[in-house]
Formats: sequence, C-alpha cells, structure tokens
Amino acid sequence: MKTVTVGNIEIGGGKPLVLIAGPCVIEEEEVVYRIAEKIKKITERVSIPFIFKSSYLKDNRSSADSYQGAGIDKGLEILNNIKSKFGIPVLSDVHSVSDVEKASQVLDVIQIPAFLSMQTSLTLAVGKSGKAVNVKKGQFLHPFDMKNIIKKLEGVGNRSILLTERGLCFGYRTLITDFRSFPIMRSLGYPVVFDPTHTLRNYGIPSGEKGGGSPEFIPTLSKAGVAAGIDAIFIETHDDLDYAKCDASSMMPLEELEDNLKILIEIDNVVKS
Repeated sequence: MKTVTVGNIEIGGGKPLVLIAGPCVIEEEEVVYRIAEKIKKITERVSIPFIFKSSYLKDNRSSADSYQGAGIDKGLEILNNIKSKFGIPVLSDVHSVSDVEKASQVLDVIQIPAFLSMQTSLTLAVGKSGKAVNVKKGQFLHPFDMKNIIKKLEGVGNRSILLTERGLCFGYRTLITDFRSFPIMRSLGYPVVFDPTHTLRNYGIPSGEKGGGSPEFIPTLSKAGVAAGIDAIFIETHDDLDYAKCDASSMMPLEELEDNLKILIEIDNVVKS
C-alpha cells in the first residue's frame, strides 16, 4: 500500500484516518470561512488530520437554474485564502482540461468527479499536474476497474492517487455501498477514501427538497467504512442546512461532526492496531 502525502498529512500505509470535509459547494466567502474554521477547531480537538473540500463549480446539477458555485477564479481565490489563513490543504474538483493548470496552482488535491472518472483527456491532464489526485469511482464502475484509471495516471508519472468510493447504482435513482469495494480497491495499491454523503443522495430529487437524501445514515455507513479499513473519510457538512445551496438534504449537520469523528477514530485505532 502506497502512502500519499498531502502537505504534512500522510494517507494510507497504516497511517491514522484522515478527514476530507467541507460544504458541497463554495457559497459566500464568509460562509465558507466560517465552516472551515469550525471544522478545523473540531479536528484539532479530536486530533484527526484534515483536508478542506469545497467545489468551485458543481456542473452536474439537476436544473440549469440551480446554484453552481462561485466559479473557478473566485472559488480558487477563496480556497487559497482558506489554505493560507488556516494552514490546511484544500481539495476541489475539476470538470474540464482547461481548468487543470489554474486549479493546480492552488489545490493540494485535484478531484476527478465520478461522472468524469473515465474521461481520459481529463485524467491525463490532472495526472500531469503533479498534484495528488482523488478519483471518485463512477457509480457505473466495478471497483477493480479502477485499475484502468490508475494506469492512466501512472502512465504520466503520477503516483499520488486516492480512490474514493461514493456508491454504486441500485436502481435508477438510488445508490448503495458495496463494502467489498474497499478491500478490492486497496488491493490496487493506493489509499481508499469513503464518501457516505454522496452515497445517500436520492438522485432526481432536487438536493434541497425533502426526500433528496438520507443523512441520518451517514454515521452508520461511516462506522462500517472505517471498520472495513478505509484510509480517509469524506464528509460534506454545513452549519446551516436550511440555507445550504447544494446537497442540503444529504450533508451532515456540522454540530454532529465532532461526536461522530470521535467514534470513527476509536474504530480506526482498533482496526490499525
């Protein structure tokens, strides 16, 4: 198992569990700063390494009228300020080859979205950036088929790779987590991340409407994922879900994060002891 280094954080290789967390999409500056600061204080109290995540663009919204984010220029500016102000690595996703160069100047981890995980041109461009890459496994992919994406990235010299499970298709709108995915993907030699928050979205229902997600199951899936030996947990969270502009119905309320992290750390300690 390779160890991927992001800033001063080591992921994989038996290292302690890492948290990747933040609001789904970049909203107003003060909102994102406030959430980043709160998460940082929580992670300092419970002693878990922390990478801040928020998307400058959400390009796969159900409606063209849905909020899509701050845009690449403003979004990267905000992420760079968070990185500098709080001393934490930052992660966001890219949707086109033309974004990669600019994003790589700020981001510590560049994420390839699940729907774009088989896009060769995007994968190669992200790989060539030299930054750590988080590949979200497409809902349509067998976990072992992530080896093909790994080969693309390794082919351009990038071996700082994270593989994220975020659910697989179970009917038309529902995703489930197949926990066999974790040992299968870890057998490919790279750290594995689990994102329960996207697994619990009910696709086709707008993310802010009732029934758009089942966040009450985030703690259960998270505990099961850590028990299965994941290397990092990916949790989208917000401190005011009534006003969140994306995935409001599937993010974890920020006030619940600390207690859940304490349990996950205990499980991780047992698994890795």
